[in-house]
Amino acid sequence: MAVRRSLLSKTTCCSVVVWSWMLVALMRVQGAGARPNRREQGSIIKLPSEAVDADSDEVGTRWAVLVAGSNGYGNYRHQADVCHAYQLLIKGGVKEENIVVFMYDDIANHDLNPRPGIIINHPQGPDVYAGVPKDYTGENVTSRNFYAVLLGDKSKVKGGSGKVINSKPEDRIFIYYSDHGGPGVLGMPNMPYLYAMDFMDVLKKKHASGGYKKMVIYVEACESGSIFEGIIPKDLNIFVTTASNAQENSWGTYCPGMIPSPPPEYITCLGDLYSVAWMEDSESHNLKRESVAQQYQSVKQRTSNLQDYGMGSHVMQYGDANITDEKLYLYQGFDPATVNFPPHNRLEAKMEVVNQRDAELFFMWQMYQRSNQQPEKKTDILKQITETVKHRKHLDGSVELIGVLLYGPGKASSVLQSVRTPGLPLVDDWTCLKSMVRVFETHCGSLTQYGMKHMRAFANICNSGVSETSMENACVAACGGYQAGQLHPSNIGYSA
Repeated sequence: MAVRRSLLSKTTCCSVVVWSWMLVALMRVQGAGARPNRREQGSIIKLPSEAVDADSDEVGTRWAVLVAGSNGYGNYRHQADVCHAYQLLIKGGVKEENIVVFMYDDIANHDLNPRPGIIINHPQGPDVYAGVPKDYTGENVTSRNFYAVLLGDKSKVKGGSGKVINSKPEDRIFIYYSDHGGPGVLGMPNMPYLYAMDFMDVLKKKHASGGYKKMVIYVEACESGSIFEGIIPKDLNIFVTTASNAQENSWGTYCPGMIPSPPPEYITCLGDLYSVAWMEDSESHNLKRESVAQQYQSVKQRTSNLQDYGMGSHVMQYGDANITDEKLYLYQGFDPATVNFPPHNRLEAKMEVVNQRDAELFFMWQMYQRSNQQPEKKTDILKQITETVKHRKHLDGSVELIGVLLYGPGKASSVLQSVRTPGLPLVDDWTCLKSMVRVFETHCGSLTQYGMKHMRAFANICNSGVSETSMENACVAACGGYQAGQLHPSNIGYSA
């Protein structure tokens, strides 16, 4: 060891000089200039105000975009996720003016919220709503505003705070998106949805403009891997992780009746499995020592629910894997209170979960069960459940019948449900996909957050070369006379 060798070479010096030199050397070992190995890290204790080991090449500014792409109290968990992420970044020193938040903001003061003005993301968790900026709320939570914000284009923003990502070539950007999804799409509370290729075009423009050094994206949604599978180039300096692969659901958690359960007054899920996995990992580690790769592995394990994929999903990674060597604090900041936390360990507890697409019905059922003393309310809730299930069955049956009309009963199922080889995009022609969705919704009603799962069927219809005219004829035959009511796109907009 350098200290020991120095002592041996200076035995003729007086003891005062020797001990002074040793003190300086020990201070350097524990300071920011040294990199202790894993065994040494555990033995070094620092005060929260002390410097901690860090890469010396940090330059630029941290930016973040946080998106909750849903609305309604039954989707409480998405806004809770995003509010929690905001608090985590703020504690890490990311400046409020550099964080842009998209959320409908109809949860905290909702009539069903048992704690008005408060949102929690864990059964015993603190309020995560206080202080969250209202950048883009209500009707301003749109895919178009999201694109404009990311590109730093104030002229294209409609409503909201007008805050955008004015990042420079040396800056880093963190994007976190929590919502419902489907093959090739992410939800938005205001139509249209976010389509994978549109998002990719925006990311390419941002890269071409020299608007960042590196970017990390986390996405919580069903089939979220399909947003990047076969689409994202590896030369954009972007690393992505998704809650699921291109073919599976993601999961809600911290729901009534589960262990751990929310406080008894709550009737909805508080969080999502992948989302709470990455945030609780960040809060329990020193992010100046934990790498992006280490968090990916921890979140992958926890989101798999200890390899139980009937109650978990495959967390995926896309883009530039070289970024995974970087420390997390470069994107999420560093909370001085975590200075003595370990650089890396895993939360191994198994989680109870609900399928994201069934969380809506789960929420309605909780309302129904708790309205025994209100017969009129109980009847109204039962009607809501019945109408929701009927529309789901209508969507499923209509897509199945359209397949039969286009391909015949022998081939319909295999064509519509076909999954392309990993590494290929969902669809070759994204304009065709949007056209097929619009034709379907015109005649059969809105897809809703549940029907987003049928995007793969529409993509396969495009991939097989079906014309828009043939699709329209099949939709008219399958859905002719169906009364979509409030679920017609003329009322809520087209998802494409």
